[in-house]
Amino acid sequence: MDSLWPHLEKLLPRVQKPARYIGCEDGAVHPVPEPGQVSWLLVYPDTYEIGLPNQGLQILYEILNENPQAVAERSYAPWTDLDALMRSEGIPLFSVDTHRSAGSFDVVAFNLSAELTYTNLLNCIDLAGIPVRTEHRDGSHPLVLAGGHCTYNPEPLADFLDAVVLGDGEEVVTEITAVIADWRQSDPTGGSRHEVLRALAKVPGVYVPSMYHVAYDGPHLRSVTPRFADIPERVEKRTIADLADWPYPRRQLVPVTEVVHDRLNVEVFRGCTRGCRFCQAGMITRPVRERPADQVRQMIADGLRRTGYDEVALTSLSSADYSGIGEVVSDTVRSSSAGRPVSVALPSLRVDAFTVGVAAEIGRARRTGLTFAPEAGTWRMRQVINKLISDDDLYGAVESAYSQGWRRMKLYFLTGLPTETDEDTLGIAELARQCVALGRKHTKSASVTVSVGGFVPKPFTPFQWFGQNTVAELSRKIGLLKDDLRRSSGVQLKWHDPKATLVEGIVSRGDRRLGVVIEDVWRHGGLFQEWSEHFELGRWMDAMERHGLSPDWYVHRHRTEDEVLPWDHLSAGLHKDFLWQDWRDSLESVGLEDCRWTPCYDCGACTGYGIEHIVASAVPPAGGSQGTGQGIVTAPSPVAVPAAVPVVLGGSGR
Repeated sequence: MDSLWPHLEKLLPRVQKPARYIGCEDGAVHPVPEPGQVSWLLVYPDTYEIGLPNQGLQILYEILNENPQAVAERSYAPWTDLDALMRSEGIPLFSVDTHRSAGSFDVVAFNLSAELTYTNLLNCIDLAGIPVRTEHRDGSHPLVLAGGHCTYNPEPLADFLDAVVLGDGEEVVTEITAVIADWRQSDPTGGSRHEVLRALAKVPGVYVPSMYHVAYDGPHLRSVTPRFADIPERVEKRTIADLADWPYPRRQLVPVTEVVHDRLNVEVFRGCTRGCRFCQAGMITRPVRERPADQVRQMIADGLRRTGYDEVALTSLSSADYSGIGEVVSDTVRSSSAGRPVSVALPSLRVDAFTVGVAAEIGRARRTGLTFAPEAGTWRMRQVINKLISDDDLYGAVESAYSQGWRRMKLYFLTGLPTETDEDTLGIAELARQCVALGRKHTKSASVTVSVGGFVPKPFTPFQWFGQNTVAELSRKIGLLKDDLRRSSGVQLKWHDPKATLVEGIVSRGDRRLGVVIEDVWRHGGLFQEWSEHFELGRWMDAMERHGLSPDWYVHRHRTEDEVLPWDHLSAGLHKDFLWQDWRDSLESVGLEDCRWTPCYDCGACTGYGIEHIVASAVPPAGGSQGTGQGIVTAPSPVAVPAAVPVVLGGSGR
């Protein structure tokens, strides 16, 4: 229970950014665990400046600390400089709130929002003094849990995680706490670790990998089946029905040093009825649940007053689709914080929902960055991926922004999509040039940054059967764009490293056999693999070879309809036959309209949970069916959610 601060403080003058480790944020708590309370350490396996703003972790931090049975603190992955010093000085992983040792907590719970953080997860477990593999732990060790979007295929991490949460975490953390509290009370020595894992496996939404047997047929997975009769054959995700019941975070943390997304963040809804076939977040977080507009306004007002921020981000997967977006933006911009105008950021913008009116309201204060995501360069390709926005939609949104004073914007695209041709690739360059031309009708300094990411097929999407493009092919397509844009004034091209895309593809759809690969990469120094200065493809390829596994088999081949997928024993609420049919439709360039305003496609998301789309107002888009006010939309179906609240620890669908 003692603080490690006296030992840690001596090391901080020797590291690059000491403020990462001191805590002291406005909104932080300094809990003192009482007998019988379950202590949680919520860990984001990346640097403080990346992890601190994560809304999912902050929400669970508040909920747990409001629970009389629990206390919660936070930790982040130490950068390589402090990591080396901690190991040399024998200092374990610690919380930033009270600087207690991670090993003194009952639960160490990770937020997994990106696959390339998996080696950091192992490093944090090891730094905590916990055996890396579950089989080597006993009752004296904390339980190691994880949640977040990446845990919809937790199999590559099955050897290291005691339990995984699927879906929304707000309710289930209380249920997990109760199970652990009962265990600690009945067995203070923790000798019956197997029994508490078995009890956790019966909590809806909790998956305990050690309770399941995995069988293979050659290179193929044959089955994942429960070891005991009282363990569910299929684990269903957790879904909270109404965001209005969870107005969190009430006390957003205000850091003492610079972090990403350093502003007030208010989640306006979870879900996205658009049904983009590449977007995992949009598939796994259905159905749509909007926060009531009055509650959004109150959270904004309270948050600005408490934090002192003069910028608020309205977060979701597609913020401009929020049914009350115009009024909320207008009310926010027209308010003030300490006499200063308030800026509004809409991090996820659909171009067909961005209007001159929205642009004008946002532009009344300081103009924040605008990012639009057409995703593909041609209409044909956007039909394939079900991103049903026309060139005119994009040009209309871009001109709306330029006409209201913006000079720069970012366009996000994917390359390596199913059926993609060179014409589709070069369409990206043409769209960018046309956007610059539109901008220069309003300002001579108009410019566009084109950001291109390699496509990685993710579990529980219609593209989960698709064979990913090779590194060579992705590099060739980026080369096409570089050559075509070489003399295009006002267009800057950026791209994601295709080698990192390959590794993301390996672990995204991998099975349990990849656990030894991840551990091998970590033991050979593979930390912070999502940071370009530390990523090395060679580590991964060498590890795959040492363990007799083929990158081509895991990444580049197409799957068949009858193949058992590593996540088939888990459920995101979607019918597998719906996803398969949507995959077949994509190959025929058949798009599906937004299901919020059309008849239900029977994806399973709404009917499986007894709720339908919940919208905050009764105003549908032009031509759409009428909602029912603060209640349920008449036509249910697919949707998505934000990078705000993943699960037992809170990310991104791509």
